[in-house]
Amino acid sequence: MPDKILNTIDAETLMAQPFEKTMFIVDDIIPQGISIIGGTSKIGKSWLMLQLGLAVSKGQPFWGIPTEKCTVLYLCLEDTFGRIQNRLYRLTDDPPDNFHFAVMSGSIGNGLEEELEEFLQSHKDTKLIIIDTFQKVRNSKKNSNSGMYAEDYCDISSIKYIADEWKIAIIIVHHIRKIKDSEDPFNEISGSTGITGAVDTAFILKRENASSKNAILIAKGRDIEMQEMRLCFENRIWTLVERKAQEEMQKEDIPAFLFQLVEFIKSKNQWNGTATELITEMGEMEVSPNAVTKFIGRFYYDVFKPEGIVYKTKRTNSKRIINLKISDGYDESDGENGIEKNPSQPSPVVTKAKGGDAA
Repeated sequence: MPDKILNTIDAETLMAQPFEKTMFIVDDIIPQGISIIGGTSKIGKSWLMLQLGLAVSKGQPFWGIPTEKCTVLYLCLEDTFGRIQNRLYRLTDDPPDNFHFAVMSGSIGNGLEEELEEFLQSHKDTKLIIIDTFQKVRNSKKNSNSGMYAEDYCDISSIKYIADEWKIAIIIVHHIRKIKDSEDPFNEISGSTGITGAVDTAFILKRENASSKNAILIAKGRDIEMQEMRLCFENRIWTLVERKAQEEMQKEDIPAFLFQLVEFIKSKNQWNGTATELITEMGEMEVSPNAVTKFIGRFYYDVFKPEGIVYKTKRTNSKRIINLKISDGYDESDGENGIEKNPSQPSPVVTKAKGGDAA
């Protein structure tokens, strides 16, 4: 017999096994496990965490959203007790006795884990720990043989183990780079992707511009839908202005041209021609012919299919033809929406299209 065997569970048993639901500190926003919030220096991350800790320790709604009342531990490792006191004066007249602070702690692999375990043993109703900041608890003794990714992943995993073992939420406050990433803002979190890969939930807090009191908080994670919250930071208090779910965020990414095209097709019932002819007839000046088939192919199932519009496209010898029409109820049997091969080509198979050729 081997010394170690793989512990497995079959799908049928897994489906029949009851598991506790994920505990949320703030409903649908902050689940148990380890989270990281990244933001620029002095943006107000610590004020946000203090406001969160007060709401949770009192069991009060946070931005109108229900919270899980519990004991909260806040490691304010860049502050003093005097500064924390002054901030509390600004935020509350009713300080809770289940909201605890520390301004010094050990580091990862050098006492921090033991300190957190001891606190949890002494305060068994603790369900939220905030570590501000991550850099203050990093393991200073780096292994020269391991890369940055491995080190980042290991540091996060050491704290995540405690969150998972005790079934609590731990939030780590961190910084972001000055270099922007328009494709994925979570890549702006300082360090390697080992950090975002190890956490359960990630948050990015960014001002709309350098002088604005408004900011955007973007969240994504294993147990939450990606969402965006527009915030206002005024008089040292963060307030929620607007909250958008992933579906709403995706809709905002859809070009307005496509919704205009839907109305155009509804007025015509059917349209056939090239992309150039289409935008000319619509009087569209801001969308290029090359973008038309790309937009239609990319957003067909978001915009056109729900409106009952059938889309087909095929290339002749010299140009690509677009056909858009309102479904008559029999189109499902006419073949799939998508790209037709040139009749001169062999095997005239119709394929599903997630994009189209340029006009």
